Amino acid sequence: MRTPVCAVYVLTNQHNTVLYTGVTSDLTSRMHQHRAHRDRRSFAARYNADKLVFFETTPNILAAIAREKQIKGWTRARKVVLIESTNPEWRDLSADWTP
Repeated sequence: MRTPVCAVYVLTNQHNTVLYTGVTSDLTSRMHQHRAHRDRRSFAARYNADKLVFFETTPNILAAIAREKQIKGWTRARKVVLIESTNPEWRDLSADWTP
């Protein structure tokens, strides 16, 4: 049986003022949930953080959770360096993903 690949991701809003870090086993579905603002009380929905600016995959959920905690503990400046290392224009990496 194949182990599912998990992802750690960072979202922002259209002005790049908010950074939200999350983890999922299905990044495509999770992005659709964020864009639909299913849980209006969530941080991402409240601040319209639905632009995917960074993600990386991990072999399992435990590794993803550990990486998420690590990134969440960083300063904003360090998160910006991480994002800009792979996405210097802060493009929405999921802009052309279909539902």
